[in-house]
Amino acid sequence: MDSIFQKKLKKVFSPNSIAVIGASDSFEKLGYHVMKSLVLGGYRGCLYPVNPASERIWGLKAHRSILDIEKEVELAIIVVPAKKSLDVLFECGKKKVMGAVIISAGYKETEGDEGKYLEERMRELSEGLEIPIVGPNTFGFVNVTDKVNASFTYEFSLIKEGGTTIISQSGGFCHLIGFLAIEERMGVAKLVGLGNRVNLDFHHTVRYFLEEDSATKALVLYIEGMDEPRKLFNAISQSKAKKPIIAYKSAKNVKRDVASKFHTGSLAGNYKIWKGAFRQFGILEVADSEELIDIAKALEACPSMRGERVAVLSGQAGPGIIAADVLEKEGLKLANFSEVTQRKIDELLPPLAIRTNPVDMGPAWYSPKTILSILKVASDDENTDGILFLNMFASANLKLVKEMVRILRDLEPFNKPVIACLCAPPGIWDEEIKEIDGQKGIVVVPTPERAAKTLANLYRIGSTGR
Repeated sequence: MDSIFQKKLKKVFSPNSIAVIGASDSFEKLGYHVMKSLVLGGYRGCLYPVNPASERIWGLKAHRSILDIEKEVELAIIVVPAKKSLDVLFECGKKKVMGAVIISAGYKETEGDEGKYLEERMRELSEGLEIPIVGPNTFGFVNVTDKVNASFTYEFSLIKEGGTTIISQSGGFCHLIGFLAIEERMGVAKLVGLGNRVNLDFHHTVRYFLEEDSATKALVLYIEGMDEPRKLFNAISQSKAKKPIIAYKSAKNVKRDVASKFHTGSLAGNYKIWKGAFRQFGILEVADSEELIDIAKALEACPSMRGERVAVLSGQAGPGIIAADVLEKEGLKLANFSEVTQRKIDELLPPLAIRTNPVDMGPAWYSPKTILSILKVASDDENTDGILFLNMFASANLKLVKEMVRILRDLEPFNKPVIACLCAPPGIWDEEIKEIDGQKGIVVVPTPERAAKTLANLYRIGSTGR
């Protein structure tokens, strides 16, 4: 069954035709919001609303049943009450759809026996029909690459296209990370909520996105609990594709274990074992959403971090010292500049500043060209592997970032990762930061601590060989 599903996943996540069963023109219905996501999200394939009570939905001809659609349907999105979903799934089998997204809830995640019975029947029916199912009890998925927003949240269509695919056990987490991605300019390829995983689980989707989806350059896994984690790690170890994998594991103690059981129907398991497995299989574990966003951005935009030596360049001494503390805590080292580099920095800065690493660039506030020259010199030094570039706004350096944008346009991309913190009150550097972030090997994050942590994570991922 696994091999059959693997062959169908291309059509599931990049379908040429979609039927929305339970589509609606009523704002109070999820079927309305699924239609909105597809129509306003720019879906380019054939779209068929299905609802026996309507003739037209979102301006499109509505069908009484999926069986009334004359043309082929590759993906069915099912938004009907749980009790009706088995009949609908049976019709999808007769229509020979390639896959389904079942957004409806009311299955094994509920406390009563009826939901568990329905989900078991769904498993048996879908395997007999050979239909891979995303869900049930899911928000759906978003294929940013191909403009397929198969969810009930149109706003996911505003996410920037990128190379990170996120596979999550929680639709709520997808909403959290999706909106943070928009706010912090993180690029996403696919955002998938697996829900209860009735027959499509982490190991299926991980294998597919590692091996078959060229738009995916890195994978993020949000995991609460799993019935058969060994299948996930086997899929990772057996894959020839060495794309970076990041994991965010929640439900780490006993009480959360119970919460996980009620959320998606799976126990969370012993966290110590999970932690050891992440390390064994070269998976970077992150502690929170911010750390996840930062490293995903850096993986997309920065060159690899090949060593542990870091240059800290700061417009003010304090943030540089803070970043240096975090670097040391995370196992990285302050680089010792070469004699040539140190001489060039000494020529660029007056002796009243600290010119050794971490470098205090304060005296150059009025000269963005000088500050960027120091950045270039430090990046070119054979004794550095990564750069922290920290500048806090002050009235005197108002033009710094605007001038940086202009000068950077004529520079070649940096050959080492540059993690920048450009902190200013709202409305001052906002537009310029958008232009810099993700360009020329530079990523912008909000604080010096997060910048240092991001470099450390880049180094860790580089050390895994993925």
